[in-house]
Parts: sequence; structure tokens; C-alpha cells
Amino acid sequence: MNNTTTGKVWFVGAGPGDPELLTIKGQGLIAKANAILFAGSLVSAAAVRWAKQGCEIQDSKGMDLGAITDWLIEKARQYATVVRLQTGDPGLYGALIEMVQPLDAEGIEVGVVPGVSSAMASAAVGVESLTLPEVTQTVIFTRVEGRTPVPKGESLQELAQHHCTLCIFLSITLLKKVQSELLAAGWHEDSPILVVYKASWPGEEKIIHGTISNVREKCRAEKINSQAMIIASPTIGARHWPELKKSKLYDKNFTHRFRKSKKKKEATS
Repeated sequence: MNNTTTGKVWFVGAGPGDPELLTIKGQGLIAKANAILFAGSLVSAAAVRWAKQGCEIQDSKGMDLGAITDWLIEKARQYATVVRLQTGDPGLYGALIEMVQPLDAEGIEVGVVPGVSSAMASAAVGVESLTLPEVTQTVIFTRVEGRTPVPKGESLQELAQHHCTLCIFLSITLLKKVQSELLAAGWHEDSPILVVYKASWPGEEKIIHGTISNVREKCRAEKINSQAMIIASPTIGARHWPELKKSKLYDKNFTHRFRKSKKKKEATS
């Protein structure tokens, strides 16, 4: 490319870890890219296996924000397609806007490809549903306040008072605080908790089923202190419940635009 033309920078969600959980569009952009910057501390190097020969590939784990955006700008001045490969989904705890603003200032076009979140992957590997009829219909994505403060009204204790599903990111080192805030919000000590370390990473994944009272001890025993999703939900363990409130969608007595209910069919026959 000449100096007056810029390429496009794509922020691609690499998903939770398993390269096969990349979207087809994400794979296509990796294969097309002239330069790829991937978050090596969080994204499996296998995710760049679709890169073409001659593609510039750089690991960003030792780079700060300025170095990352400078690299993206430099490569966009040279190449038509540049990929920033990020863990999970770029819009969740991915510093997306911080990286996009400098590119906007330079007049560089950007695009975003969503990825499978570790919250979804963790529920999947645990064979759990984040919502159940008449149990909870609400899912909150959040994190515990640590070095990064949370806005007023968004403490875990305040959010947990809804007693819905809580997918708690970036908080495994603050598990003691998670326990205390859930208890302060009225959850019981025996409320179920799911913790998944490196959800979907081949050969590295660890799944912990516990309760508020014992989950920290279980995580310590497995030496889990990073890259883990915590899910607190009244739906955890529903696979083993003797009775469930069933979805109306598949109820034989429920009519929708694709299917008449059994009762309605009998009435019209």
C-alpha cells in the first residue's frame, strides 16, 4: 500500500480458548490478514494457525496500550487487512474503545467481529443453563471491585440482591470477597457455584462445582488463581433436579405461529 492509503483494522473475538470456537468470519479474516496482533497471555497461539504464509504475527503480552495502538496504526499504513485478535468477545472487558479511539483519530477504518464469551463457554462445559422458566430470566455480566473500581450501584452485593444469574469475570483472586458479598446479599452458604478455569482450552480446562461456603477451598486445591469464570445462579445443578418448569415454546398446549396447540387442533377437528 502507498502512504496515502490505509487498511482496515479488525478486532476479532478469539473466543474462550478452543480455536474451533472462533467464528467462520473470524477465521476468514485471520486467513486474509497481512498482520495479526494477538493477546498471547489469553489467546491460544493455535488461534493464528489459519494465518497465511508471510503474515506478520506479533504477540502483545509485553505491550502497553500505546505500543498496541502504535503497532496497529503502523501496520494499517502498510497493509489492507490488520487483525487484533482478542480473547472472548471484544466488547466484554477487552479495552475495545481505548484501542479504537486512536485509530479513529488517524482516520483508520475499524471493524469488530464478536466472539464466544467465556461466560457462555463455561456454562456449556458445565452443562448448565443460565436461564430457566420461573427460576430466573436475567443474566448479569459483572466483576468484583478490585484495582478497577465499579460505578455506584454496581457492587456485587447490590447486583446479587436480584438473585438472578451472575457471571463474574476477572475475580477469581477475589473469591473471598465474592463469597462475602453474595452472603451479604442474602444468598445461602449452600447456594451452588460453578467455576471454570480456561473454559474450552484443550487439555487445560478445569471445572469446579461447589457452594458459596466451599468453592474457595476447592479452587485452592486445584491451584486456580487466574483465567477463571465464576457463575453464581439459582439454575446451577438443574440438570439433576427431579422436576422442572418446562418452556412454553415446546408445550403441546401452547400455540405459536409455526404450530397449533394440541387443544386447538382438537377443538377445530
